[in-house]
Amino acid sequence: MSENEITLSEVRSWNKTEIVDLYRTGGWWDMGWSTDRIAQILQGSFIFIIAHDTQNRAVGMGRIIADGMADGYIQDVVVFPEYRGRGIGERIATTLRRLGSLHGLTWIGLISAPQKESIYLRAGFSEMKNYTPMLFENEKN
Repeated sequence: MSENEITLSEVRSWNKTEIVDLYRTGGWWDMGWSTDRIAQILQGSFIFIIAHDTQNRAVGMGRIIADGMADGYIQDVVVFPEYRGRGIGERIATTLRRLGSLHGLTWIGLISAPQKESIYLRAGFSEMKNYTPMLFENEKN
């Protein structure tokens, strides 16, 4: 399958099972969560992109969460392993950056997974020198 057979679409809904499978591939899905979260994630995202094949099956995704005025953050960029190495992740990141800018976002940040920085560098991002990513996680019940 060539890169041209993968289409990127901005969406507000998609097959929940396919999105959960993508979240699981990224290691970001808690098995106790309801698939009802998917609709909320899509609706709550400023921009949500699905990469899909000619059969309209999701093969990758990414999103921006934002205030809609100035700042945005790219999250949840993932591509199924069998589709990696074809530039899909870079296309998702580039499309998110472009659409975010078109919507007026002047600052778009992200935290790259280790060894995935090149995807974002090729998409026009640069390392934030002198900044440290921070995280707070609530305890799980």
